Amino acid sequence: MMDSAKRILIVDDEKPIREVLSAALKDDGYLVETAFDGESGLEMMKNFKPQIVFLDIWMPGKMDGLDVLKQAKELFPQQQVVIMSGHGTIETAVKAVKLGAWDFVEKPLSLDKVSILIQNIFTLFREQNEKQALLQRLRQNLALVGEGALMQATKQIVSRVAPTTSWVLLTGEPGTGKMLVAQNIHYLSPRASQPFIPLSLARVPKELMTGEIFGYQKGALVGSNFDKKGKLDFANQGTLYLEEVSELTDECQVKLQKLLSEGTFERVGSKSSLKADVRIIASSTKNLEDEVKAGRFREDLYYRLNVVPFVLPPLRQRTEDLPALIDHFGDQFVHEGGFYRKEFSEQAMEAMNDYDWPGNVRELRNFVERIYILTPGEFVDLHDVRFAGLGAGPEDPVSGTEGLNFRDARARFEKEFLLRKIQENNGNISRTAEMIGLERSYLHRKIKSYGIEG
Repeated sequence: MMDSAKRILIVDDEKPIREVLSAALKDDGYLVETAFDGESGLEMMKNFKPQIVFLDIWMPGKMDGLDVLKQAKELFPQQQVVIMSGHGTIETAVKAVKLGAWDFVEKPLSLDKVSILIQNIFTLFREQNEKQALLQRLRQNLALVGEGALMQATKQIVSRVAPTTSWVLLTGEPGTGKMLVAQNIHYLSPRASQPFIPLSLARVPKELMTGEIFGYQKGALVGSNFDKKGKLDFANQGTLYLEEVSELTDECQVKLQKLLSEGTFERVGSKSSLKADVRIIASSTKNLEDEVKAGRFREDLYYRLNVVPFVLPPLRQRTEDLPALIDHFGDQFVHEGGFYRKEFSEQAMEAMNDYDWPGNVRELRNFVERIYILTPGEFVDLHDVRFAGLGAGPEDPVSGTEGLNFRDARARFEKEFLLRKIQENNGNISRTAEMIGLERSYLHRKIKSYGIEG
């Protein structure tokens, strides 16, 4: 709906019905207009833009209610039409519903039932609007960032493949954004309102993989006392994203090949075939052609998955996107972590541009987050990016922080930062405080709290 007004149109050749129903609905706070035949009803739909239309099935003139219904659903597909009739039949009701009517009600109308029916329709509109708003937020949060030639080509392929039903195979180095591209394809597709279910196959034990994907029947596995749905069930009518598809077991490859070719699968321990309405997007950091040649991946499955081959470029090949990516991640940290916006110097940007980024976009995001944590103030210079460990390998200040929460990791970073700054100033606390932009008394409290000795 375009605005908050709730508009209802009544199309009926009987004036008493128009007047009684109109008065009742206006009393309930709805905006109501009426029309006496099909032609004027269609004109009113165009001008008044009702969300709900109560439409009599038998009316004088060139068009009866079913004719109007058919045109209305073609011209105004978002509005809901309720058919009214004083002498309807089951056959007529079925025909109306097949043409797109929300419901079929008999005269004389029950105003209580009409009220409930209207509430249900507007509840549907609200839920649809909320779902669309959520999808819009998701699309914004999952935006593919960058305007360079390679990223433009990536966006173009996404926009072309998303509306289709084709399988997609994403390949590229770790950290290049394969999951993000898969999510974009899903949320720009007709399946956007349905589930997106990711499964990292590298993290699933081989002996449990078949059941994890396809589900299993009670008793199929030791200790399985009930039926278990697989990821295919949860992704029904949506998208199943298989990350690191090269890790599929031989059994899973056979079952997935059948799913892609026949649209059916069997649970572990069952011989009954089940239909699946699922789009498969797969990804791999390994070269699947090499895996096929080595006999580790089925050739027929590879060609089934490889309908739309999609190679994501490493970050070192699209360094022109670095400023946009840094700004994008900065926006996230400002919004989520309460940080101040930071500006990078020309020398800092040159150093980041010269770095190879072997971990690709994932490494860049982690590095920018580290900069926001470690660097005081709003300006990031060459010294700051060096201190934050750009290309530092084992000297990287985040090494050894696995398992720490944000607060403990930040404390670790702050202590290391203060130690280095104090050493740079030969233990002079006043000079250190001035250099890093802190009050001397506050720096003393930090030194004491971290147990830093002079």
